[in-house]
Amino acid sequence: MRKRLLDGDSARVSEAVAQVRQRGRATLSDRVHRVRMALGLAVQAGLAAGLSWIAAHEVLGHPQPVFAPIAAVGTLAASVGQRFRRTLELITGVAAGVAIGDVLVHFLGTGPWQLSLVVTVAILLTIFAGGSVGIVIQAAATAVLIVTLSPTVEALEVPRFVDAFVGGGVALLVTAILLPLNPLRVLNRAARPALDLLADQLDATAEGLRERDREKIQAAMERLRNNKDELATLNEAIQGAKETATLSPARWHRRGELTHYAESGDPIDRTMRNSGTLIRRAVTLLEDDEPVPEPLPQAITRLAEAVRLLKREFAQGHEPQYAREWSLRAVSEAGQAYAAGVGFSGSVVVAQVRTTASDLMVTSGISQEEANQLVRQSFGEIDRPGAPPGPRPTTNPSTAPPVG
Repeated sequence: MRKRLLDGDSARVSEAVAQVRQRGRATLSDRVHRVRMALGLAVQAGLAAGLSWIAAHEVLGHPQPVFAPIAAVGTLAASVGQRFRRTLELITGVAAGVAIGDVLVHFLGTGPWQLSLVVTVAILLTIFAGGSVGIVIQAAATAVLIVTLSPTVEALEVPRFVDAFVGGGVALLVTAILLPLNPLRVLNRAARPALDLLADQLDATAEGLRERDREKIQAAMERLRNNKDELATLNEAIQGAKETATLSPARWHRRGELTHYAESGDPIDRTMRNSGTLIRRAVTLLEDDEPVPEPLPQAITRLAEAVRLLKREFAQGHEPQYAREWSLRAVSEAGQAYAAGVGFSGSVVVAQVRTTASDLMVTSGISQEEANQLVRQSFGEIDRPGAPPGPRPTTNPSTAPPVG
């Protein structure tokens, strides 16, 4: 008995060690991916900081232009796609902070309680004027500098304002002219985690249905729920690509290629949500011991492949024709599963296959109306006695487009 207990403990320890190693490898991969995503931004920020110092110190003659590189880095560190607005916020916030701080210091002097009062007034006045969070923060920070440095630094107000203008302007110059990032490359890197996550969880769901493994599908559902980071990264990249294609003359020729991506954020989000509903109902399907016709997991597998094809064709700059074809094949398989006989939750899974495929078609660049029509045609007209409540299409016989 002691030997069996020791063997059991060793097995658990070995399993835990294997999980830690796997998690460590995944973490390292994630960190490398984040570094690759941030490499261009880091180089832009470094270049902008150096150039803004040169512009303020050598050209304008400021002896210590600390605020110029700070403003440049602050502009580039803002959410991608919001840098022009960030520059305006920096300049507006600095102007408000200088005005409020200078007036109050003139009448009240400097000291701890004056500092507290100046910061409070700066925040309240900018909020009252309808300023954004960035303007409020800049106004308060500038007011602090005015109060704390005025006794030792003369004529601080004008250099602070000019440095903010120089730093923000240099940051935009670097972004738009000197070192514009390739928007398609940024988008492809940002879209990869979200689309890979979706495809992997759809594959896991299909395997779970084939094996009637509820835990596997449950794990896929939990993983897909935690997709906020992937979607946020993709949406930021879309906004950044729009900004780059608008501001940078070197990237103006990319505007047409960015059309699909620029309009894909919402459809991808809907695809994620509808896939989550599909996976959740697959769990219920197994809990209720409903039948699982072979075409049903096959339909979900084809959805996963359609997602991967969409990612690949976007990355290559091709029309996502194969992704559309495999989406419609998934719908056709779902129609066959419905005809073979499914329960209530099974019929919901079938309906979600149709909805998810429609979302993928819209993501690929076709209209919602055309996507719905193609889905109805591929699903086919199902008429079977005793069919449970569920999708009841009334269109043409089931067809699947050639893969090519």
